[in-house]
Amino acid sequence: MNKIWLIIQREYLSRVRKKSFIVMTILGPILMAAVIIVPVYIATVSDESKIIGIVDESGFFTDAFDDRDNIKFKPMHLEIDKAKLNYEELGYSMVLYIPEPSYTYPEKIFIYSNKEPGMMVENYIRASINDDLRTLRLKDVGVNNDVISAMKTSIEIASIKINESGEEEERSVMLNFVIGTVLALSIYFFIFLYGTQVMRGVIEEKTSRIVEVIISSLKPFQLMMGKIIGLALVGLTQFLLWVFLTTVIVGGVQFAFASDIQQIEKYQMQKTGQIIDPANQVEVNKSYDKAAQVMDSLSRIDYKLIIGCFIFYFLFGYLLYGALFAAIGSAVDNDVDTQQFILPVTVPLIISIASLQPVANNPDGPIAFWLSMIPLTSPVSMMIRMPFGVPIWEIALSMFLLIGGFIFFTWIAAKIYRVGILMYGKKPTYKELWKWMWYKG
Repeated sequence: MNKIWLIIQREYLSRVRKKSFIVMTILGPILMAAVIIVPVYIATVSDESKIIGIVDESGFFTDAFDDRDNIKFKPMHLEIDKAKLNYEELGYSMVLYIPEPSYTYPEKIFIYSNKEPGMMVENYIRASINDDLRTLRLKDVGVNNDVISAMKTSIEIASIKINESGEEEERSVMLNFVIGTVLALSIYFFIFLYGTQVMRGVIEEKTSRIVEVIISSLKPFQLMMGKIIGLALVGLTQFLLWVFLTTVIVGGVQFAFASDIQQIEKYQMQKTGQIIDPANQVEVNKSYDKAAQVMDSLSRIDYKLIIGCFIFYFLFGYLLYGALFAAIGSAVDNDVDTQQFILPVTVPLIISIASLQPVANNPDGPIAFWLSMIPLTSPVSMMIRMPFGVPIWEIALSMFLLIGGFIFFTWIAAKIYRVGILMYGKKPTYKELWKWMWYKG
């Protein structure tokens, strides 16, 4: 055990002292904080105000468009040809042309501009005119305004979970999906990033013949486990530092620019229609109700259970795959030869990532259950299920099987590693790997 501990120290200290580790530890939180902060800032400076001139030959839609914070509509009392030629001189950003209908209502409208109007402008115009057109058609068939207004009322859906004791709690499916996806992808990328580092480290030591000196004083299994655990601690250290530093950076920016952030949030709410005129106070209340529902859903999440399970699957998922990557590294002499062996090892991970949406769509279904039980897929698949709520017995069984899978695959990897680490100049086949697994001694 002391020898394994020495290898762990060597692997851990040699990597945390590298400039690349220090740079990425500092750069990672900055990038993650930028992902949170920059889009909000860009939203306030990138959306220039647009004034759209309306040429409505139909006479139906001149008043169909309500001004938004950065979109203004003004009728142009000009023919379309003159409007297209002079709209910039008159201070308009573009021309919205609604031609005279050949039958009842126009079938197509046109936007003329020397620049792209943007998706937000097009979507807003399309939604506004389709809504007004729908209203006109309903009026044509004799539907009164009260019925039309009632038809526009949307119905909110609340997802209520009933636990075994009969208690009810409201939950947000989308919020659960986002949390589960972030956790699952974190484990997926961690396994790939540090698993390949184990493989390359083994290849380097093997090709430089350093390993011959090392295994003269310890067993190949001790060397393999020391490298795997050492790199696991490096990854966990970096991940925890990323979380801590990102929280500090985002919190510091929020504190330093509290007033500006309030203005940005108000701007965003106005832009998305969450803050509107007092006459439509019902819609404002709905928006605040949705925000309150999200906050309530966040408060109901069992963070202790999710974080505990994340750390468990984070570590044991890596340890399992780290052993297999170490076995691959010991069997070859260069990165090129690893391709034939990496694919079978990584296919279960790829399947678990490809199954994120199906698992989230039915987190209690048979596919979700079995993917979260099989050791090669459970680290990713179980994390996408966790925010939706998983029975304790399923979590315990999944953990037990993952530990068992780790022991089994580590045993296989150790058998290959002890032979392959001293093999040089020959490309191994699957048949030879199978023989290595059964060598005695």
